Amino acid sequence: MAQQHYVKPSGFEAGMNRFVGWLARRGVSILGHAELSIRGRKSGEWRKVPVNPLPYEGGPYLVSARGQSEWVRNLRAAGGGRLQVGRRTQEFTAVELPDEEKPVVLRPYLKKWGWEVGRFFGDITDKSSDQELLAAAHKHPVFRITVKN
Repeated sequence: MAQQHYVKPSGFEAGMNRFVGWLARRGVSILGHAELSIRGRKSGEWRKVPVNPLPYEGGPYLVSARGQSEWVRNLRAAGGGRLQVGRRTQEFTAVELPDEEKPVVLRPYLKKWGWEVGRFFGDITDKSSDQELLAAAHKHPVFRITVKN
């Protein structure tokens, strides 16, 4: 099996993630952050991580800038989860996009969030060609989410 791309957060980054999640639970969303909750694929317990949902055509979308993270593997197994900002919680189902569909989502994601997550994409930016975005697509899982009513 080929090694999967994943950039583990440093201790400082993990602490910042906890802080951003704490803020989201209290209704403070920094430029659109939300807290993602997904049942663990092994434990069945709720796991939480802050994410940057991208409102885009046919979306919203969740992009894993760090790659094949635990939340990605849990979301694949669970098929859905919850997004929370303050008291507003949205349950959703998720469908993972194939690599060939990712460039049209990665470009606006990098345009909006590149200042925060650009280092996980190397030389890829919102100005990169479709071919360059496609070449990097396998490293960054993308999910289209459908909010349950």
